[in-house]
Amino acid sequence: MKTFYSEEHRRHFPQAELSGGQFVTPYERPSRVEYVLARLKERGLTDIAPPGAPDMSAVRALCAPDYLDFLEHAWAEWTAAGNAGEIIAASFPARRMQTARPPRCIDGRAGYYALASETAITGGTWAAALSSAASAQAAQAHVAGGARVAFALCRPPGHHATADMYGGYCFLNNAALVAEAFRRDGADRVAVLDIDFHHGNGTQDIFYRRSDVFFASLHGAPEDAFPYFLGFADETGAGEGEGANANFPMPPGTGYDLWSQALDAALARIRDFGAEALVVSLGVDAYKDDPISFFRLASPDFLDAGRRIGRLRLPSVFCMEGGYAIEAVGINAVNVLEGFEDA
Repeated sequence: MKTFYSEEHRRHFPQAELSGGQFVTPYERPSRVEYVLARLKERGLTDIAPPGAPDMSAVRALCAPDYLDFLEHAWAEWTAAGNAGEIIAASFPARRMQTARPPRCIDGRAGYYALASETAITGGTWAAALSSAASAQAAQAHVAGGARVAFALCRPPGHHATADMYGGYCFLNNAALVAEAFRRDGADRVAVLDIDFHHGNGTQDIFYRRSDVFFASLHGAPEDAFPYFLGFADETGAGEGEGANANFPMPPGTGYDLWSQALDAALARIRDFGAEALVVSLGVDAYKDDPISFFRLASPDFLDAGRRIGRLRLPSVFCMEGGYAIEAVGINAVNVLEGFEDA
């Protein structure tokens, strides 16, 4: 299995995240990648390559132009306004407020495009987000060229990003870029399977009205878990996309017995959909010791999950998402990959 990742991810390292009423070092940090790389090499998965430049035409086709303009120029505008710290959104367009007229002020624009305030923007965020997207695109091109599977070690992650909002540590939706690339390369139907503990609200939002991309997500019940306002079981798609969205929300304390039943149900839906290619949003924060989740999976469970996914026998791209038990993130992520190859 070939892995694609970029050293440019290091340029995004916010120093603060608001958590539990305190500013803490963000859970999503550069060392996550180091643990995954170390485990890949330990397990002999040493075919690791940089991705090259991103395909900006594909990024522009996925995202709103004003949103991309914001991401590219936010830092320059922020510092030009005399701000010394990182960009952390502090004001949001809440219910019954207008959204048709984005503010001119950079502080207001940050809140306009943000869906959560835990995600800061730094001077290197745009470059890092582009390099993450490039890793996903390179992995897809590798599989489109004939490989069975590839791993995009994306950082920052992507599944919370919509076409016009950032948050949940995500800026560009890597999994959506891969799904779109498979479609452009001739796959009539593509599936995205999100096994991150947190609902892939951005991916769902992008494809919710489409019938050519099936989205399935296993996640903490939104009544109890971020992103809170999306991910309910009755969200099944709209318009042409009706029936092409499947959410499997689960309660606090969920262990592998219940989680694996949801996985099998999601895989059955993907088979029934007739997917010709698969994108896996590979979050491993369902792990029992993850600091910001409440599932109870153990490391061997991820190996078995990978085997179950591998039995689909589909050309597949894995895009790294969450997983914040830092010392275990490499073991758990690589367990999924090895399970997939064992299938």
